[in-house]
Amino acid sequence: METRRALLVDAFTDQPLAGNVAGVVPDAAGLSADQMGRIAAELGASETAFLVDLGDRDRADRRIRYFTPTTEVDLCGHATVASYAALSAAGAIEPGEDLLRTNVGDLPIEVTEGGRVWMTQDAPSVETVEVDYARLGDALGIDPAALHDVGADLPVAVASTGLPFLIVPVNFLERLGEADPDERAVEELSEEYDVVGVYAFTFDALDAESTLHGRAFAPAAGIPEDPVTGTASGACAAYLRAVDAFEGSFPSTLRLEQGHFVDRPGLVYVRLGAGTVRVGGEAVVSFRGELSVPPSTEDDIIEA
Repeated sequence: METRRALLVDAFTDQPLAGNVAGVVPDAAGLSADQMGRIAAELGASETAFLVDLGDRDRADRRIRYFTPTTEVDLCGHATVASYAALSAAGAIEPGEDLLRTNVGDLPIEVTEGGRVWMTQDAPSVETVEVDYARLGDALGIDPAALHDVGADLPVAVASTGLPFLIVPVNFLERLGEADPDERAVEELSEEYDVVGVYAFTFDALDAESTLHGRAFAPAAGIPEDPVTGTASGACAAYLRAVDAFEGSFPSTLRLEQGHFVDRPGLVYVRLGAGTVRVGGEAVVSFRGELSVPPSTEDDIIEA
């Protein structure tokens, strides 16, 4: 029976068993969507990335597809960072630039000499929305006053750099830490605002060097709480610029904490240019192995 090399890689951290774990299959050439989905279910990570080296066949250097244990998704920040960190650690790629083909388009990737992976996300979009703070607080399990306190200066908004999130400011870390979401209510909010989930944040971070502390809830996507979320971090950074959160003095690099309340601490770095958003972080391989892959039940060879 055919076997494939499979990894578990902890993204947005330099320590194993922290950050956000992703499955990575470095050579997915010839695998069907059915096989990829079954591998993702077996590995059990929130997302598993499947990579194909395109060589000189295409403008892009690699093709990537992302699968949760139940479905394919178009984009995943932490699985992208995990994939390139794993390739770099194995010596399969050199530091420098790469062009990655995803379901949402071709995205530039950079791996630095120090091993940090930078992913350029889609052009940002931000739209402020009217919300009922009582309903929002009840859905998140946060005292509505903790949301209303900052609402005048920092409105709730839908922001996206590839995947849309409802961005919700919270006044203090203590209130954010108390969040105990009603998953059904968060799913209803996600459906109403056409977002993947809710990213709640506070400037009251644990580390003085951090810009903010965030938590991401995406039960509609099968993720009650995501430990560390690259796509949501990019969306939040775009939001902060759109609402002029720093009053014209925007930091060159944002440092976003996440995952501490689910015992998977991690850090995401974000840089904003003129219409561009770059999300960066480290990653470490925590498991290496081989999976036996049964024949596909469909004819769906991965294409360049």
